[in-house]
Amino acid sequence: MFLISSVRRNYLNLRRMSIQAALIDLSGTLHVEDDPTPNAVQALVKLRDSGVAVKFVTNTTKESKATLHDRLCKMGFEVDRSEIYSSLSAAVAYVESGKLNPYYLLSEDARKDFPPEDTERYLNSVVVGLAPKEFNYEKMNKAFNVLLEKKDNQLVAVHQGKYYKRGDGLALGPGCFVKGLEFATGRSAKVIGKPNAYFFEGALAGRDPSSCVMIGDDATDDIEGAMSVGMQGILVKTGKYLPGVVPSPPPTALVENFSEAVDWIIQKNTK
Repeated sequence: MFLISSVRRNYLNLRRMSIQAALIDLSGTLHVEDDPTPNAVQALVKLRDSGVAVKFVTNTTKESKATLHDRLCKMGFEVDRSEIYSSLSAAVAYVESGKLNPYYLLSEDARKDFPPEDTERYLNSVVVGLAPKEFNYEKMNKAFNVLLEKKDNQLVAVHQGKYYKRGDGLALGPGCFVKGLEFATGRSAKVIGKPNAYFFEGALAGRDPSSCVMIGDDATDDIEGAMSVGMQGILVKTGKYLPGVVPSPPPTALVENFSEAVDWIIQKNTK
């Protein structure tokens, strides 16, 4: 009988796993405000121990990556900052690659992730995220005029979510403000975050989508977006989940919460 080294055994086990990586939504899936969803902390440990790679993907635009990481750790989650991929991360890359000099409609904290405004150059774009304190007439009007100044000036939406989950219920997302600027200027926004392929391809970082699964509470942004690039999708009934909103195609699995999603993955990988 030949003995198989532990490295070789781990490699063979990985090859047999149908799901090798999980993209995990944060707000509404892993936690709601500062409270983990049921058994989520323990479930994340269990998922890691099963050998599945994890990345945390979020459309959250109110918080910088550093703030978000600190908050997750305070909730008890074991998370490395490098494992967080947000729509802000993708938007920063887009701004830098396009050499944009934007007018920002972002929260003060989210603004920390972006390059500083170059006062030697004219403003050639508008970047919009979830920033309730910024959505007043004067600032929206400034954004409107920046876009009208030159026909090539871009409207960049970090995401255009309709709503999100707070402790006191659902609240408006940035989508209606993005749509308002589109309507007023006749411009179409470049949307960065979920459910766009641009976001998921960046988060996958070269992984085969068929070996990956998305776990999220948003039927459109999480599930439809992920499945459109070839991933599997697990929809959880926490956060902003609404039973009347059914993704098309339907999710690979519908479960109560993140903990049950982890059990589903482990069971699938051990068949």
